[in-house]
Amino acid sequence: MQRQLEIDASPVVLVNVFTLDAADEAVFLQVWKDDAAFMKRQPGFISTQLHRAIGESPTYLNYAVWESTEAFRAAFTHPEFISKLSAYPSSAAASPHLFQKVGIAGICTP
Repeated sequence: MQRQLEIDASPVVLVNVFTLDAADEAVFLQVWKDDAAFMKRQPGFISTQLHRAIGESPTYLNYAVWESTEAFRAAFTHPEFISKLSAYPSSAAASPHLFQKVGIAGICTP
């Protein structure tokens, strides 16, 4: 992720997969909600959506759209956001990556 933050691109999509213990789901959801509210107030934020794996797997996927890597980088490295990371349950493991849309003729738009 650190190397991706150095690349100027726009727009970008953050995809972050979280795995955690089932006992930590309520805490995770509250902390994620607080983080999302912070991100929503940041310049360049467009939208976000949280998904939960079906069944008993306590795995979540966050999908967030940003105007640019620059805007996401400013929010992601903001001291207020960094200070919130310790509130996540210790069982929560995150795997964030930044993406851009890929156009495939006749299938999906660029």
